Amino acid sequence: MDHEALFRREAPRLNAALVRLFGVHRLELAEDVVQDAFCRALERWEVEGAPDNPGAWLMTTAKRRALDVLRRRATADRFGPELGRALDSEWTLQPTVEEAFSDAVIEDEQLRLMFSCCHPDLSQGAQLALVLNVLCGLSAPHIASALLLQRGAAEKRIARGKQVLASAERLFELGHQDFDARLATVTRSLYLLFSEGYHSASSEPVRLELCREALRLTLLLKRYAPADTPTTSALAALMCLHAARLPCRVDPAGDLHGLADQDRQRWDWDLVAEGLTWLRRASSGTELSPYHLEAAIAATHAAAKNLPETDWGRIVELYDRLLRLNPSPMAELGRAVAIGWFAGPERGLAALDAITDVTRLTASPFYGATRGELEALRGDLRAARRHLGEAIACCRNDAERRFLEKRLAAFVN
Repeated sequence: MDHEALFRREAPRLNAALVRLFGVHRLELAEDVVQDAFCRALERWEVEGAPDNPGAWLMTTAKRRALDVLRRRATADRFGPELGRALDSEWTLQPTVEEAFSDAVIEDEQLRLMFSCCHPDLSQGAQLALVLNVLCGLSAPHIASALLLQRGAAEKRIARGKQVLASAERLFELGHQDFDARLATVTRSLYLLFSEGYHSASSEPVRLELCREALRLTLLLKRYAPADTPTTSALAALMCLHAARLPCRVDPAGDLHGLADQDRQRWDWDLVAEGLTWLRRASSGTELSPYHLEAAIAATHAAAKNLPETDWGRIVELYDRLLRLNPSPMAELGRAVAIGWFAGPERGLAALDAITDVTRLTASPFYGATRGELEALRGDLRAARRHLGEAIACCRNDAERRFLEKRLAAFVN
């Protein structure tokens, strides 16, 4: 059993139920109860073996611990203020706790917790870190990777976020006037969560559970009518269209496969269809977000039989629009690749040279690998080998290294 994946999946649900009971100002107490439940589980399962339904076992343990805490610690007004005196009487305590752990209440509380993490007293960076930690179960190292931070900086952002939440008494009311601003931060956090799963910096090149969690939370978000916007539809489309490639992205041996080498018949075409449906919904009205354009790029790839037959002119156009709307070095890198396929490697290399903030890319393997491939396309294998060597030195895991070493071997031979 993957205990880390189990914790990441179940901890946010248990935290949401416990915050309902204890109050958002007691988030750390909720997390302590969850940690205690997991510790008890691991000790028990090591002796007796894991149960058939470990999630249900953890929930039962967390309920019992919550009841113990509520009975033992002072009066009910120190806990969830929205529950009033329901926690102060043994007649109402048990049913109140049971209700807090019901699926419907957990979903509602997760949604409110999403928005509570995006508190206006926090910087956007701290908001993002808190959502990823509290609601998605990501640790500080993974958050640091997703947000391009040092681990210490990520830990400080999480601590600052929890400090601000501790000063509040209630979860965010979804009808609040700041809803739209907070929704933008929530969608960005879910996008980053999916990206960390798809381009993992950990020892595993792809973290399927992170991609699934990001999509699950996005669909949870869309079940709340005011959050069911063209932008969240575009985000769902983007996730579905990229997740459809995951069956081919990593093989059973743990080796990465680039888009050019993937057997497209093995893509999840049901997910492609779902993504295209979300993209059509996203196209209603005049709203346009970066997610619309990234989803459209993914849809263009899905429409092609193979890489050479891709509508690269369309992809260049979409990247141009994306860069006008939301400039970023990674988008410039993607545009350079598309130009290389559409107009030739010389033009692609010129686009690489024009990237404005190239220092943000040179610490990752993507820049060197892209330059190496374009140099190979124009026939300069010596330059291709040099740049691929630079990319290999920046690899974040063994799968990335093996992938690029195979490309390097092809150029050597």
